[in-house]
Amino acid sequence: MAAPSPARPQTEDVVLESPTDPYGSARWVRRNRRGRWDVKLSPYLYISPFFIVFAIVGLFPLVYTAFVSMHDWHLIGGQGDFVGFQNYVDVLGQPRFMTALRNTFSIFLLSSVPQVIIAIILAAVLDANLRARTFWRMGVLLPYVVAPVAAALIFSKLFGDQAGMFNAILGNLGIAPVRWHADPLSSHLAIATMVNFRWTGYNTLIFLAAMQAVPRDLYEAAVIDGANRLRQFLSVTVPMLRPTIIFVVITSTIGGLQIFDEPRMFDQLGQGGADRQWMTVTMFLYELGWGSQKSFGRASAVAWILFLIIVAIGLINFAITRRIASTSQKGGSR
Repeated sequence: MAAPSPARPQTEDVVLESPTDPYGSARWVRRNRRGRWDVKLSPYLYISPFFIVFAIVGLFPLVYTAFVSMHDWHLIGGQGDFVGFQNYVDVLGQPRFMTALRNTFSIFLLSSVPQVIIAIILAAVLDANLRARTFWRMGVLLPYVVAPVAAALIFSKLFGDQAGMFNAILGNLGIAPVRWHADPLSSHLAIATMVNFRWTGYNTLIFLAAMQAVPRDLYEAAVIDGANRLRQFLSVTVPMLRPTIIFVVITSTIGGLQIFDEPRMFDQLGQGGADRQWMTVTMFLYELGWGSQKSFGRASAVAWILFLIIVAIGLINFAITRRIASTSQKGGSR
């Protein structure tokens, strides 16, 4: 039986032999002290650039927006009097804010939910032994590199009320044309289609990378147990993708609630429709700051309300997915 190896001393526990010369002893103490500080501070210095950049481009704008939202701030006149939370009260009292909030959530649900499901299915297909796999994997990313304005212009023509391609197809099938720009739900569906076109491929590659990290031993064990392809996907792939699904859901939530380009370019006016039937919260923010009101204070209040909504929904998403994960783990351990 081999003798146990002695425990390796920690860096802080290493004690160097002190020299007998008093001047050398002082240098030894300073060197030892610098070594201890180097061990303690080096990790923080390595990660400090990220936090410095975040403080400049993320935290400072957030705090400054809160400062602006507490003042009567005009686009041209600049800073005015301190008004406290009056801008928040004014924003919440405007009917268009509630309309914009409804439209944002509707487009978000119509885009994010099918987007995540389709991305997982596409990733499973691309993870199989296909011919020209690199070509197909690059192909799903092509819509992501298309400029959002270009995609919105193309889809606005495809969803045209009078001469759009989709209404022409529906007409050939004997179905009455859809008023894509007049009905709220139809316009939300059309805008959600644009969002899914651009972002499904991006999420597919994220899921594909996670699938390729799943140990192949699990699939071999599932095959020995008699599991078919569908059972392997549901019982092995999807549970192993749980952290990636949480990440994609949270990022999709953040992006979906900040949607601006697609609804802005859905028609020539860019106001969200005659009755603001597809105007989102970010478009309402733009209208407050650079529209007829020209109130940066109210626009900043909308920005902070949207920030709090995103934080709240992100926490809810995280809690739900964590609960589902813990429940499935308990079920699997039984």
